[in-house]
Amino acid sequence: MSQAAGVKVDRLDAIRSHLYANGFSTIQALADALGASLATVRRDLQILEQEGAIDRVHGGARIADGSSVEVAFQEREKRHLSAKRAIATAAYDLLHPRSAIFLDAGTTVLQLARLIRINPIPLRIFTNGLTVAQEFLNIPNLEVVLLGGQLRSENASIVGPQAEAMLETIWFDQLFLGVSAVSPDGTIYSVDSAEASLNRRMLTRSANRFVLADSSKFGTMATYRVAPLSTAKVITDSGLSQQWREELVNFGVDVTTADLGSKE
Repeated sequence: MSQAAGVKVDRLDAIRSHLYANGFSTIQALADALGASLATVRRDLQILEQEGAIDRVHGGARIADGSSVEVAFQEREKRHLSAKRAIATAAYDLLHPRSAIFLDAGTTVLQLARLIRINPIPLRIFTNGLTVAQEFLNIPNLEVVLLGGQLRSENASIVGPQAEAMLETIWFDQLFLGVSAVSPDGTIYSVDSAEASLNRRMLTRSANRFVLADSSKFGTMATYRVAPLSTAKVITDSGLSQQWREELVNFGVDVTTADLGSKE
């Protein structure tokens, strides 16, 4: 990709993010936010409209109906990206050829999936993440199984009774689980009840369990309880506070810390 093409892609992403965060925006407001000319913004909006990402309305634009879920997932994916990539690298080093693993639908786990795509080894991979599964299209040496069940659009994940029933018939060598939050008392929480229920089931079906959680997740709360953090080993980043490092020792949690210094 040429430098000019790369700048254009970055600008289109910036427009999508701005519209998702701010709702309707005028062309002038977009131009000011991006530091681009009105003519450039108009051309970019035309491209995004053709892709179905935005709706152009008089004097400006807004995110198209139906596309906000995709943008929301992409926004979560970009947050703390350096930490997520460092954590994914540490998790990749734990993989064993010809083993059976489960990758959940979290954005940190997605970074692990991308490492496997780039450096594939023989694996049997199970997942409930649509985006995760897509990473493995046409990749050799991988056997990939996607759980069946109810689509949860907000996380591009499969959940529900059918997915849980399928888990009861499978055993994994390793589980790699993302989290929404780790509460001050060392408990994993999720923003969705069905996701939390499926996560609990995952934890009972694996010999070795790993929670992939960047340091921003610690000391936060979500609505639905999953399990104590001590039911799994934790891979986090070097940005984790000293207080939390001590707390994890008190909780009896085995922790691997990924070095942020080596990741862009």
